[in-house]
Amino acid sequence: MEFSFPMVTEAIAAAVPDREALIYRDRRITFGQLAERSRRLANHLLSQGVSVRSERTDLAGHESGQDHLAIYLYNGNEYIEGMLGAFKSRVAPLNVNYRYVAEELTYLLNNSGARAILYHAEFAPILEKVRSDVPGLEILIQVADESGHDLLPGAVDYESALAAASPDTPAVEPSPDDLYMLYTGGTTGMPKGVLWRSADIFVAAMGGRTMAGTENESLDAIVENAKNGGFMRSLVGPPMMHGAAQWSGFINLNAGHTLVFASDGHRMDPHDVLGTMEREKCTSVTIVGDAFARPLLDQLDQQSYDLSELKLIGSGGAPLSTAAKEAFLDRFPGVLVIDAIGSSETGAQATNPATKGNVTTGEFKPGPGACVVSADLDRVLEPGDEEMGWFAQSGRVPLGYLGDAEKTAKTFPVIDGTRYSVPGDRAHWRADGVIDVLGRDSVCINSGGEKIFAEEVENALKLHEAVYDSVVCGRASERWGQEVVAIVKLRDGHDASDESLLEEAARHLARYKLPKQILRRDEIVRSPSGKADYRWAKEQVEGA
Repeated sequence: MEFSFPMVTEAIAAAVPDREALIYRDRRITFGQLAERSRRLANHLLSQGVSVRSERTDLAGHESGQDHLAIYLYNGNEYIEGMLGAFKSRVAPLNVNYRYVAEELTYLLNNSGARAILYHAEFAPILEKVRSDVPGLEILIQVADESGHDLLPGAVDYESALAAASPDTPAVEPSPDDLYMLYTGGTTGMPKGVLWRSADIFVAAMGGRTMAGTENESLDAIVENAKNGGFMRSLVGPPMMHGAAQWSGFINLNAGHTLVFASDGHRMDPHDVLGTMEREKCTSVTIVGDAFARPLLDQLDQQSYDLSELKLIGSGGAPLSTAAKEAFLDRFPGVLVIDAIGSSETGAQATNPATKGNVTTGEFKPGPGACVVSADLDRVLEPGDEEMGWFAQSGRVPLGYLGDAEKTAKTFPVIDGTRYSVPGDRAHWRADGVIDVLGRDSVCINSGGEKIFAEEVENALKLHEAVYDSVVCGRASERWGQEVVAIVKLRDGHDASDESLLEEAARHLARYKLPKQILRRDEIVRSPSGKADYRWAKEQVEGA
């Protein structure tokens, strides 16, 4: 059986209408209220003439037959309501990076073909600036915030639109074929819109699997699980514009658990995150790699919090170093730390669980459909094969990239009659079944004929006690073709010579992988979701 998001969320809301679904600041929204508010948004969108234009059966993988709603928001209940309202009106929601400047925003809105946008009032000035350059954008829904900006001409206030709309079930029938769209971060190139059937992403990353890893076979089973659940209170730290946050959020909601947001939706304030976890007695937290882990650990050194209910720390979207895992487990010995890996093009692929005394990094246990394919994309490798191939996913994978048939064919090849997603991570499948994921090929450094993956060098440097953060990339070299250059941010009050940093890295890496130069910066640029900005890094190393 295949499921659409409205089918699942409406059934859960009917089963547990009074259970808290969302907590954000002083707002406590039940599953019943969430269902009604998202129905009202769907009916407002339908009243504006947006919905589905062509069914999926008539389209190629890189094409969309639906209108699109751009969601240009900070974290909060409106983000979840926006996504669900879009699904219930058969409009495809898409994420907008709220840090984009005018040129980047114009590109994204035009590339996505968004007809409607749901945005915080804070973004009204930049949206007004680009509006004339985005002729397809017709419908503006503005969410009031502390900025106090007036409504843009032609825009409607979000709460007023909901109040005026019908709370009834929208007069469309959502399909499992309806799109879920996720724009990539654009840290190594231009952002791309990944198109998923909602039924596929539900299974691949948003709660459609059982604890045993099998697919849910019936709506009754999903509802029964939700009715018996509800014991988890999960704080999602990263921005909802990031896939890892969306997936974690919907996994919890689709299991009947309560989703919690920190009070400050503009940035990751470690005291705010930990204080919210303490106040709401959170049992789990989602972070994105060391960019979130380091500030939280530093804050825990400065102030104590009652986190006695915490059972799980989940990380995805960026590497979580061995040092960070060990530091969490030193403070919370009974907690399970799960480092998950996946991508916009694969969904959740594999996990690396860590417990006290059992910590590794980069070694992942594959989930259903995860595998390694050969470098020339002509066969699936077997565990124990010596060849280094591509980390891949089969089964429920995306349809393609919006508007890009060529890139779709390249990233989603067919091998022996089976379609795979191969987004670009190099990997080796060990004989014990564990997959060593080495990193994205686009930031791989070819030095003297040897392939060096940026992430493994970054992880080695972070094991030095003075290193707060690190990013590594290649630079042209007359001798080696490319050479490894590292950028580090040191901890406050710490100092370390190049020799000391290289000595620590040499304990974990072959000598040819060691940086030829180490640059120091007061800050390392990352996206709000914690991913390294390798374009910025290249500018730094080339300028040096």
